[in-house]
Amino acid sequence: MQSKQILSLDDVKKIAAASEAEAKANNWAVTISVVDDGGNLLWLQRLDGAAPISADIAPAKARTAALGRRETKIYEDMINTGRFSFITAPRLEGMLEGGVPIMINGQCLGAVGVSGVKSSEDVQIAKAGIAALSN
Repeated sequence: MQSKQILSLDDVKKIAAASEAEAKANNWAVTISVVDDGGNLLWLQRLDGAAPISADIAPAKARTAALGRRETKIYEDMINTGRFSFITAPRLEGMLEGGVPIMINGQCLGAVGVSGVKSSEDVQIAKAGIAALSN
């Protein structure tokens, strides 16, 4: 039998707090989402001023990153370079840059999805949250 690491509620709160701090330090109004390795929602936080649609997009990005075990930018790039059939992939809705898997010791524990600013800035916020697990 294998052992599996999981995100605790304290881990999720650390990720969310660090992501929020990064967003607020840059005056970015976003929605932050954290999911487990199966793409199930553990945290959703819409900062003041974030567009309502971001509350749908952020969890979709996180779910796609967790299920695929890779950043969602990879999917966006595949589609943008002509592999249009990939948009029919089942259960993958958030194929936009801004979803980042939480990889610890080669295992995916979940993912962070952020929506509300430029895609590269969404990633910056997500990675700041994930980095908090190392502290």
